[in-house]
Amino acid sequence: MLEWIWWILTNLLIAAAGLALLAVALFAAAHYYYRMKFLDQVVRIFEEKPLFIVPRGKPLPEAEEVLLRTPDGLMLRGCYLPTTATIRQGVILFGLEFGSNRWAVGQYCLELRDAGYDIFTFEPRNQGESDHDPAYQPLQWVCDKDLVDLRTAIDYLKRRPDAPTQGIGLFGISKGGSVGLALAAEDPWIRCLVTDGAYAAYTTMVPYMRRWVQIYSPYRKLQDLLPSWFYGSIGVVGISRSAARRGVRYLNLERCMRRLRQPLLMIHGAADAYIKPEMAEALFRKARSRMKELWIVPGAKHNQSLHVAGEAYVRRLVGFFHTHLASLSEKSRDSGDSPSGQNLAPAPGAVGAVNGVAVITRKG
Repeated sequence: MLEWIWWILTNLLIAAAGLALLAVALFAAAHYYYRMKFLDQVVRIFEEKPLFIVPRGKPLPEAEEVLLRTPDGLMLRGCYLPTTATIRQGVILFGLEFGSNRWAVGQYCLELRDAGYDIFTFEPRNQGESDHDPAYQPLQWVCDKDLVDLRTAIDYLKRRPDAPTQGIGLFGISKGGSVGLALAAEDPWIRCLVTDGAYAAYTTMVPYMRRWVQIYSPYRKLQDLLPSWFYGSIGVVGISRSAARRGVRYLNLERCMRRLRQPLLMIHGAADAYIKPEMAEALFRKARSRMKELWIVPGAKHNQSLHVAGEAYVRRLVGFFHTHLASLSEKSRDSGDSPSGQNLAPAPGAVGAVNGVAVITRKG
C-alpha cells in the first residue's frame, strides 16, 4: 500500500515539475517572440517627446540670478526669490517641468513667497538658458544627469549664508517633481515634498505597453493572459537599450519611493490623458511616508490642476508647507539655530563655493 502511495506522489511531483517546466518554456518563448517583434517599437515610443504647452514666464526684476557649476563643468541658470513676508518660514526649491524655464516659478510660487517662503529654482542642463551638454539628449524620463543637476542646486542652498538649518521643502511639477522624489529618497535635508503630475517610467509604461502591443499583434487572447510583470520585463529591456544608446541611466523611481519617508502631497489631474490617475496612484502607494496624501483634482489635465482648482490649490499648497516646514522653522528660531527669519543673501556679484565649485549670485 505504501509503495502505491509513494508511486502516486512521485508521479504527481514529476507531472507538476513537467508542467512548471512547460510553463517556463512557454513564457520564455513568448518573451523572446515579443522582444524580437515589439522591442524596437517600445524603444521608439519610449523616446517620443509628449506634446504639451509648457509655461515660460517673464523675468522677475527682484530675483537674484544664480549661476551653478555642475561637477562635470556645466553652468546652470537659476533664480532666488526672497520672501516678501516679515519673517521667513522656510525655503522651497521649485522643480521645473520638462522644457520650461526658470521664470515659470512666478506662475506657481508667488503665493508661497508671500506666505513667508524663499523660493529657489533652476534650469537643468539643455533647458532654458543653462549650458548645453552635446552628449545628452534629454527626455521626459528622469535620468542620472537630472539627479546630478538637482544635487548641485541642493548643495548651493546648503552653502548659502542664510541656509535653513532645519532643511528645505520641495515643490515640483511633472518631471521636476519626479526628480525631487528621487533625490528626497536619499537626502533627508529635503524635509517635505509636493508634486504635481509626477510619474515614473515603469508604472507609466506597463499599462501603455498592452495598448502598444495590441496595435501590432493579432493575438488578443494571448495578450490578456500575460501578466503585467511580463510586459514590465520587456519594458525594462527597452529602457536599458535606450539608456545605453543615449549614454544615461534612467532612474527606477518606484524603488526610490520605497525609501521615501518625508511628508508627501501628490497632486494629479483626474482628466490627465497622458499620466493616468491610476498610474499616479500606483506610484503613490509605493511611498513609505507616514504622512502622505494623494489629491486627484476633478477635470484637470496634465499639469493643469492649478488652473482648474485655483484658490483651493493655493490653500492646500500653502497649508502643507505651513504644517510640515514652517513648524520646523519655528522650532529652529526658538532654539536660536536660525538666522531669526532674516534673509542673509550674498551681496550682488558675490562668489561662493559649493563643494569646491564656484557659485555666482547676483541681483537681476
